[in-house]
Amino acid sequence: MESIVLNHKQCLIAGDGYLPVEMAKSAKKNGFEVICISLSSDNYKELKKTCDKIVSYGPGQVDSIKQFLINEQITQLTFLGKVSKTMLIKRPRLEKTAIALLKEMKKLNDDAIMLKIIEQLEAIGVTILDQTIFIKNLMIQKGVLTELNPSDDQNKDIEYGFKIAKQMGGLDIGQSVVMKDRMIMAIEAIEGTDRCIKRGCKLARRKNAVVVKVSKPAQDKRFDIPAVGLRTIKTMKKYGADVLALESGETIIVDRDKMVDFANRHKMVIVAL
Repeated sequence: MESIVLNHKQCLIAGDGYLPVEMAKSAKKNGFEVICISLSSDNYKELKKTCDKIVSYGPGQVDSIKQFLINEQITQLTFLGKVSKTMLIKRPRLEKTAIALLKEMKKLNDDAIMLKIIEQLEAIGVTILDQTIFIKNLMIQKGVLTELNPSDDQNKDIEYGFKIAKQMGGLDIGQSVVMKDRMIMAIEAIEGTDRCIKRGCKLARRKNAVVVKVSKPAQDKRFDIPAVGLRTIKTMKKYGADVLALESGETIIVDRDKMVDFANRHKMVIVAL
């Protein structure tokens, strides 16, 4: 994205997870006013503590969201947090524009939906920012983060899994794969990373599984940048995965110190390629 001058008033559209809270805290710390549109209930209380104003909408309430942005005179906006299609199933609230957009779309993959939404927002003068602008310090750099290094066999799973995950990302299916003994146990789909890990580890008999998460080959940094956090590594431990391999410079890591400490205590590996 070309260089952009940030406005004092910033809007955050927040999905699941702690990442939106990190963005809000960082923006506030640097003197910005943060207006939040919450699409999820799991981080609402934390966001309310930090944001100057917060409202709650369902992802299908496109008309209401657009009107709110106009009323608040928002011109810059950041999407953060997981907004999966399951949200549309759980909290449909489909307004007129959302219904029309869904009807005209030939496919309902994540990228297609997000690009349509961005098109709607740009039409009312809102610029969608790079997701990392306020949280660049959370981007993971190349190297092994843990005390343990991956073994030769684990490296083979990582190498193969990386290629497969990139191919799946290119098809906009998902960004994560679960591997074992150079065999694909699971590929992330609509269920998200945590449930993909659970499914793949069960097929791997809850032992020696490797999780690989990457960015899409042509990643649009305005949405869906891969992210992991403490919940990711705890899910892996619960279901029997020993290694988490990430793409360096392209993945956001939340609660890094807590993740690394947990991994070290449980003899797990975290590595960025």
